[in-house]
Amino acid sequence: MGTVHARSLDPLPMQGPELGLQADDMDLGEPEHEEKQEVLENKDVVVQHVHIGGLGRTKEDILTYEIADVFRAKNLIDVMKKSHEARQRLLRLGIFRNVEVVIDTAEGADALPNGLDVTFEVKELRRMTGSYNTMVGNNEGSMVLGLKLPNVFGRAEKLTFQFSYGTKETSYGLSFFKPQPGHFERNFSINLYKVTGQFPWSSLRETDRGVSTEFSFPIWRTNHTLKWEGVWRELGCLARTSSFAVREESGHSLKSSLSHTMVIDTRNSTILPRKGALLKINQELAGYTGGDVSFLKEDFEIQLNKTLFWDSVLSTSLWGGMLLPLGDKPSSIADRFYLGGPTSVRGFSMYSIGPQSEGDYLGGEVYWAGGLHLYTPLPFRPGRGSFGELFRTHFFLNAGNLCNLNYGEGPRAHLSKLAECIRWSYGAGIVLRLGNIARLELNYCIPMGVRSGDRICDGVQFGAGIRFL
Repeated sequence: MGTVHARSLDPLPMQGPELGLQADDMDLGEPEHEEKQEVLENKDVVVQHVHIGGLGRTKEDILTYEIADVFRAKNLIDVMKKSHEARQRLLRLGIFRNVEVVIDTAEGADALPNGLDVTFEVKELRRMTGSYNTMVGNNEGSMVLGLKLPNVFGRAEKLTFQFSYGTKETSYGLSFFKPQPGHFERNFSINLYKVTGQFPWSSLRETDRGVSTEFSFPIWRTNHTLKWEGVWRELGCLARTSSFAVREESGHSLKSSLSHTMVIDTRNSTILPRKGALLKINQELAGYTGGDVSFLKEDFEIQLNKTLFWDSVLSTSLWGGMLLPLGDKPSSIADRFYLGGPTSVRGFSMYSIGPQSEGDYLGGEVYWAGGLHLYTPLPFRPGRGSFGELFRTHFFLNAGNLCNLNYGEGPRAHLSKLAECIRWSYGAGIVLRLGNIARLELNYCIPMGVRSGDRICDGVQFGAGIRFL
C-alpha cells in the first residue's frame, strides 16, 4: 500500500563536437548541391578502425558490444548515424560523464582510399559520486540523498546507497545493479532496504525491512521483470483514535513473494503522452517461498492515447486488480488495493473509497477504475513554442469501485458487486508537465455516486505524481 517512486530520463543530448568529415581522395572544388548529396549518400566507405580514448578502469570488452554496429556502416551517412547511436548506448551505461565522436580518414599502412577511422573520446565518472534531488510520488514529495559507485568492477556495475525523507515516507536502501554486456535491458539487481511509511487515511504506520532480487529482460516488444522479495513488516497505529480493525491488524508479519511484471509501452512520454499505448500486467504469489502471508495478487493497467484536431489529445485508461487469500488467514491491510484521490478517481479524498471502520479505510480485495480525458492547449495559446507548451487544459470523467469479496458466491456475484455503488466524477482543470519526471494537476471536481463513509473533495483538488488514472 506504499507509494512507488519512479523516474524516467529524457534521452541524453548530443554534447561534443560535430562529426567532422575529411576526404583527401576527393577534390570537391565547388560542386553543385546535388553533387554534395550524392557524395554523402552514395559514396561507399569502410570503417577500418574504431578507437576509444580516455578509458581508465572500464574494461574494453563491455564497450565492444556497444560500438559493434559502427563497423557495419556502408556509406558516410550510415557511419554518422551508427556512430551517434553508439554514443547514445555508451552514455546509457551510466559510467561516462561525456562522450565525443570524431570521424576521420583512415591512416596507417593498411589505410584504404575509402577507409574511415571513428574515435570515441570518453570521460569516466568519478569512482564515487554524490547527489541531492527531490522526488515526486503520488501526491507526496521527498528529499533524496544518494551515494553512488558507478562502474564498480569496470563493466557498468553500479552500487548505490540512497536515503529518502518525505512527507509520508522515510527510507534508505543499498542496491547493486549489473547489466549483461551488449544487452543493457537485460540486467540483474539486488536491494536491501528499510522503509517507514505513514498512511493517515488508515491511521496506520508501516515499517518494512527487506531484501529483493530482480531480473529484467526484453522479449520481442515486451519487457519483463522477475522478482523475489522477502520483507519483515511491522504495522502499528498512527493515532490513539485508530479503529479496532486497524489495531487488530497491528503486529509483525513476514512476507516472501515471487512476482512477474510484463510491460508493453509505445507511448512517446510516460508523463503526458500524445500518442501510443501502455499495457502492464503484474502477478504476485506470496507464501510458497516461506513467510506467514499467503495470497495470489493480479492487477493490470491499460492506457490508450490519440492525437486529435487542434493539437488536442484523447486519452483513456483502465485499471483493475484482485487479491485472493490462500489458506485460512484473511488478507492483510498492507496488501489490499486502495482507490480514490487526485491521482485515481478524482473528487474523492486520498484512498477514501470502499470498506472502512470508524473512519479508517481498510482497502479492498478487488477493484476497477477507468478514466476518459481530453487534453487541449491553453486558450489563446499563451507562451506558444516555449513555457506555455508545458501546460494543458484538462477535461475528465473518472469512475471506479472497490470492495471485498465473498469467495463462496461465485464469479457472477463478484461482477455484480463491482457494478454496484459505482463512484464517478467529472471536471476540468490545468495540467503542468515537469519535464519527463512528474506532473501537477489543479482540477475542479464534481464527485457523483457518493456512498456513506466516502470522503469527497467537492471543488478544487490538487494532485502531484507520476501515475495518473
